[in-house]
Amino acid sequence: MNTATKLTAYTGGLAAIFAAALGVGAAVGSPIDMSTTTHETHAATSTESATPAGLQISDQGYTLTEITAPAAADTPGTLDFRITEPSGAAVTEFTEQHDKALHLIVVRTDTTEFRHVHPTMSSDGTWSIDWSWPTGGTYRVFADFQPSGGPALTLGRNVDVAGDYSPVPTPSPSRVAEVDGYRVELAGDLSTSGGPLTLTVSRGGQPVTDLQPYLGAYGHLVALRTGDLAYLHVHPQGEPGDGVTAPGPDIVFHAQAPSSGTYRLFLDFRHENTVRTAEFTLIADEAAPTTTAPVEPAGHGH
Repeated sequence: MNTATKLTAYTGGLAAIFAAALGVGAAVGSPIDMSTTTHETHAATSTESATPAGLQISDQGYTLTEITAPAAADTPGTLDFRITEPSGAAVTEFTEQHDKALHLIVVRTDTTEFRHVHPTMSSDGTWSIDWSWPTGGTYRVFADFQPSGGPALTLGRNVDVAGDYSPVPTPSPSRVAEVDGYRVELAGDLSTSGGPLTLTVSRGGQPVTDLQPYLGAYGHLVALRTGDLAYLHVHPQGEPGDGVTAPGPDIVFHAQAPSSGTYRLFLDFRHENTVRTAEFTLIADEAAPTTTAPVEPAGHGH
């Protein structure tokens, strides 16, 4: 494959392929089970389902509609969509979770160009945000939400974008990320048996002990399984102001992978009024492996 391939805009996306491979059903699974944490997750779900979160367009009668967005990279515009209920009407009332009614996660299917943003909703239920794609390629758009009186869901659609596209191989397993002068180290193992993941933030060789709350937590973790982009947006144990949870340097999650494989993890944290994203690659094994020394740094800011 050429390192720079010119894409043309095309319709559809790969959601149907993922559905055919994995089966379409209730979104009651996720790459990481957070059911044992003290902090509510977006998906209070079970890993017993054959269909992890984010792989389906519709679930339990709720649907992520077609996404309207610029057709080509580097073209300013808006990204728009709606969530419809079983009757087909647009949902206009949502239960706020972690300070927002809806979280939008967008990532290119090679797990680059990660974004976690928050569009605004008009009175007719249309969600919108100013938007420009950084490159061509296929992107997965995840809507993470809970309709008022309904289930917490994550629905996803693919969007194909015209423009220059240079595919990026999955980064090697990494336990250290460096972003904007910050160093984030990950301790713990991702396995099917489950266990803690501790992310420690430092800068200039000194621990960061004054992390700021961001969307009601000191950190937000999105896990994506490479290949199919099975999704989970989770939050750490404890919360700001609970009298127990310190504002750094450690942010602790409990993680359990439903299967062995490679996972990409994206940690959002806020310090000095800026949100940054640290990226990691972990291999989930059937049994917890022995923690190894940090390897080459990886990560980016946004």
